[in-house]
Amino acid sequence: MSTSITYQHPDSKGYYGLFGGAYIPEMLYSNVEELRTRYLDIISEPSFQQDFILLLKDYVGRPTPLFYAERLSELHNTNIYLKREDLCHTGAHKINNTIGQILLAQKLGKTRIIAETGAGQHGVATATVCALKGIECIVYMGEKDIERQAPNVARMKMLGAKVVAATSGSKTLKDATNEAIRDWINHPENTHYIIGSVVGPHPYPDMVARFQSVISEEIKKQLQEKTGSALPTHVVACVGGGSNAAGAFYHFLDELDVQLVAVEAAGKGVNSGFSAATTQLGTSGILHGSKSLLMQTADGQVVEPYSISAGLDYPGIGPLHANLFKSGRGIFLSATDEEALASALEVSRLEGIIPALETAHAFSALKQINFKPDDVLVVCLSGRGDKDLSTYIAHL
Repeated sequence: MSTSITYQHPDSKGYYGLFGGAYIPEMLYSNVEELRTRYLDIISEPSFQQDFILLLKDYVGRPTPLFYAERLSELHNTNIYLKREDLCHTGAHKINNTIGQILLAQKLGKTRIIAETGAGQHGVATATVCALKGIECIVYMGEKDIERQAPNVARMKMLGAKVVAATSGSKTLKDATNEAIRDWINHPENTHYIIGSVVGPHPYPDMVARFQSVISEEIKKQLQEKTGSALPTHVVACVGGGSNAAGAFYHFLDELDVQLVAVEAAGKGVNSGFSAATTQLGTSGILHGSKSLLMQTADGQVVEPYSISAGLDYPGIGPLHANLFKSGRGIFLSATDEEALASALEVSRLEGIIPALETAHAFSALKQINFKPDDVLVVCLSGRGDKDLSTYIAHL
């Protein structure tokens, strides 16, 4: 079996190694089966690809720049490039996936869209494409996240989306996902669920990774132009569910000379009881329709995650990433709230770019790994920090 099959694509049942699959209630079987049997054919149609590529170019603003961070490189004595997904329309990488899925939903004849969101970026991206296409949009968001991500909530409402608060559990991303799945069960015929990360039942992890793979596709071309080589030594990205990391890693997964570095949220410390470092704390289990690594008690109850960043506040990780971790293909680090805040301040003051709190976790890898002077790092700058200014101001 080739490494590209091992790492990049799941098998016919949706498994990346030991992780993946589709564990769903009977009421959702027809929806998920329709997606599974049709998504590859639909997204490979020339008309679909033409529409997708045109919208990425003219609406999203792709390709996004690959920026050499001179002062950051000097400080860390290596070569650091930033993939500027923060410059996408709506301010993050999430729009790449929602553009693909709204086109897919139209091909499937769906007239209603639901989504879940944590930091709000996926909710905004979903509301954006629904406004673009004139389709009803309902976004589920944890009550706690609604409070700490007020600017994105306002954006969703202005775009015409209905924002529904999830008031159970920790009132964060996990609970918003639960509510979205309940909605889908109650409206199976006319509704498409735009999942925002590489999680959920097959085919979602593969489908979202494919739509986000434009990130690494561009990195290879841009790096070739800038350095004479399409391959960096390292690709670094933050990971909650893991869609920006999946996109940044995708075309390097079978390039074994490229080190993949994923950074999770350690919260107040990996062993503090307030963390979201899934690979460090998780065990194999089933969450939101797939088998992966998740934080759970001995009897299988999900442990409430914690992170200062709403987008990383999730108790699991996508099956693609679980396989990278278990197989040793990827290095998985974690960063505490304080480490992420310090990294955000460093990037802001050295490069004039305020990153999202989620992205700030990725930058902490610069202080955890001893990079060589001739290394070439690409950090996926997955989102901009406008939505997190209240948190940053409190920290300052």
